[in-house]
Amino acid sequence: MKVFAVSDLHLPGNQDKPMDIFGGNWSGHLEKIKADWRERVGEEDVVLIAGDISWAMTLENALPDLRALAGLPGKKVFIRGNHDFWWSGITALRRSAPDGSFYFLQNDCVRFDGLVVCGSRGWACPGSADFTEADRKLYEREAERFRLAFACVQKQRREGDKLVCMIHYPPFNAQKESNLFTELFEKNGADKVVYGHLHRTAGAYPMRTVRGGVEYILTSCDLLSFRLAEIC
Repeated sequence: MKVFAVSDLHLPGNQDKPMDIFGGNWSGHLEKIKADWRERVGEEDVVLIAGDISWAMTLENALPDLRALAGLPGKKVFIRGNHDFWWSGITALRRSAPDGSFYFLQNDCVRFDGLVVCGSRGWACPGSADFTEADRKLYEREAERFRLAFACVQKQRREGDKLVCMIHYPPFNAQKESNLFTELFEKNGADKVVYGHLHRTAGAYPMRTVRGGVEYILTSCDLLSFRLAEIC
């Protein structure tokens, strides 16, 4: 079983939202992703999708975007991004999943053979250029969501399982300083963390870096040239 990841698909959500306004490379971006996906992913593989899935404002309008991914191979695991306003009410979302290959994480985890995946949206970290004191409450709330997810991990994880965590926002600031998220990843024995949110240029954020024994992998689809990142 292989594990792949991608984020920030920004599918239209029943809106007139052409992504090529962000650069010509976005033209036909979903078809590029799907072509790579079909070529490399097998039915027993796992694909992690780390937020900003659809521009939709309601679940009803997001469903066509989810269905666009339904015929692709592999098990698909999602977390919410900052633009996923349609993601509300996890029970209704899970009931609306196009098929049994979809897994939506919220304060919990999912286990496959030899692999446990948990995740949450995250938030801007202290020391980030866009962090203000008004962000602290949301930052701390997201850390609590990870604590709940790791409680699930402790119940599900078996000896030898790899633990991959998903977070939409960058899990540290540009200086890679310690924060609640990195401390939780290290304390709970995460092997890898995938994240997105950044576009066009990652700036001080490398595509892959190791910090505190954890590998962090940036998976925004435009930074991956609209291909999937192979995680493990």
